[in-house]
Amino acid sequence: MNDVTWRSSILGNRWSQLALGILCMGLVTNLQYGWTLFVRPMHETMRWNETGIQVAFTIFVLVETWLIPVEGWLVDRYGPRPVAAAGGLLIALAWSINGLATALPTLYFGSAIAGIGAGCVYGTCVGNALKWFPDRRGFASGLTASGYGVGAALTVIPIAKSIDSVGYQATFIHFGLVIGGGIFVLGCALRRPPETLVARVATVRKAHSCRDYTPLEIVRKPVFWSLYLMLTLVCAGGLLASAQIAPIAKDFGIAAKPIVFVGSTLSLITLTMTLDNIVNGLTRPLSGLLSDWIGRENTMCIVFIGEGVALGGLVLFGRAPYAFLVFAPMVFLCYAELYAISSAIAGDIFGTRNVTANAGMLYTTKGIAALLVPLGSYMASRTGSWNVVFLACGAASISMGIFAKLIYQPMRIRFVASGNREFNTAHRSNTLDKADPETMRQAV
Repeated sequence: MNDVTWRSSILGNRWSQLALGILCMGLVTNLQYGWTLFVRPMHETMRWNETGIQVAFTIFVLVETWLIPVEGWLVDRYGPRPVAAAGGLLIALAWSINGLATALPTLYFGSAIAGIGAGCVYGTCVGNALKWFPDRRGFASGLTASGYGVGAALTVIPIAKSIDSVGYQATFIHFGLVIGGGIFVLGCALRRPPETLVARVATVRKAHSCRDYTPLEIVRKPVFWSLYLMLTLVCAGGLLASAQIAPIAKDFGIAAKPIVFVGSTLSLITLTMTLDNIVNGLTRPLSGLLSDWIGRENTMCIVFIGEGVALGGLVLFGRAPYAFLVFAPMVFLCYAELYAISSAIAGDIFGTRNVTANAGMLYTTKGIAALLVPLGSYMASRTGSWNVVFLACGAASISMGIFAKLIYQPMRIRFVASGNREFNTAHRSNTLDKADPETMRQAV
């Protein structure tokens, strides 16, 4: 076997492609979860206001979220390799700019470039996993997304130590080059699946769409906007909870309460955040696998209702320390898998060919939900507590769980069946047009 054939056999394996995507996601996660380590050092070194520094993070999240459909379209059109490789170069450039920034506008510019780079990598890896695993979309997208949490767990300590030893500026530059360079190398190894594998989905699951819809087509379909509404409302509750866990524990007066766990004594908030991160990583592949087994809407029904119960339990019973330890991680358990399932169902409903762009369209619900977080904070300040906000979000989540099962599932089944009938009719007509007269006579 020559060198080219050997490389082709290794990189052409779908499990190798899945592993490459997970590694890329593990590297890009630092742009989000490692950011908090830089905020205080930037404030102390440059004397920038911390609120002004956090504007850079908001810019990063918004750019990453809202441009993923465009980046996904590029992946569907040109393949994963150039988009992921470009993302790596942009990330290296962005963190280098952050390290050299002497004014906040420069930091904002670097964060915008980082958002573009992160979106290139995130959209590429999730979309490529969906295409390589048409028969296990939930598991593949969930496992790819789990790389986000694993990467943060492995690199937070090295980044923190580097900041302490050489300062935040050198750390930005050094880690930017390492992270960006690593993604560039891994991205160059990503490949499209063969057309035979993509086409196999039609024979794997009859409930999946044989027709490939473009992003411009899906935005004209009620089945898309119904799913968009569900994801936005459920995501809003999860984002509110994840942003307010620590303040709520302090308001309840239990944040510093010592808890003995596995032979160690930790503060309640430290233990809670640790458990949150654990379930945040585990729930994505597990929920994705569950959705492959029992169906997307059935899984959404379970986890959406679970999030609603967790949000309600947090405000009604969370003043008891051990109840807080149950309900706070339960929110993450039922929320973090949201976009693993939504990516998979995008492929089920709208086909495989444009799945990266279509899944990216659904990912923008995270941006909409993020804009609702300040509204929740305003309502909490007006009412004097988070009770009304969390109970409202919990009720919305439970309602969306019931909606997913009783209303959305029949809607999705009818839509896919109708599209498949149109596809089969057009395919049969096209086949007959190209057939010889004898074949046409037999068909008739």
